[in-house]
Amino acid sequence: MPKNKGKGGKNRKRGKNEADDEKRELVFKEDGQEYAQVLRMLGNGRCETMCIDGVKRLGHIRGKMHKKVWIASGDIVLVGLRDYQDDKADVILKYMPDEARLLKAYGELPESTRLNEGIAGGLDEEDDGPGDDYIEFEDDDIDKL
Repeated sequence: MPKNKGKGGKNRKRGKNEADDEKRELVFKEDGQEYAQVLRMLGNGRCETMCIDGVKRLGHIRGKMHKKVWIASGDIVLVGLRDYQDDKADVILKYMPDEARLLKAYGELPESTRLNEGIAGGLDEEDDGPGDDYIEFEDDDIDKL
């Protein structure tokens, strides 16, 4: 019978990331870096991002973050720009929702940036007009059924 050589199984590896709850220092962009919002995930450690400077770039998630920090559509990230490829960038850091709100309050992100949305610049669900969601039946209709 084989001897167990590890320090635990799959469940131990899952529970490692509990120390991330404490507050961390807010990281601002430096030269060669830009804030961006994830438009959609493409798979294979890549995502489509809309940078604050108005350029759509293909973001590559760095290996240290891969499978440890989960990035979804609408998240605010810090990307490192490439000198030799303007259409590609490297995702350096993901901002938590409260950190993204602080960045917006400090004026680092423009006021038009939508936080807490599923997809950046996606469908607006603010149409207050009459919709097909609510159908009213008369009593006569119920009797016919």
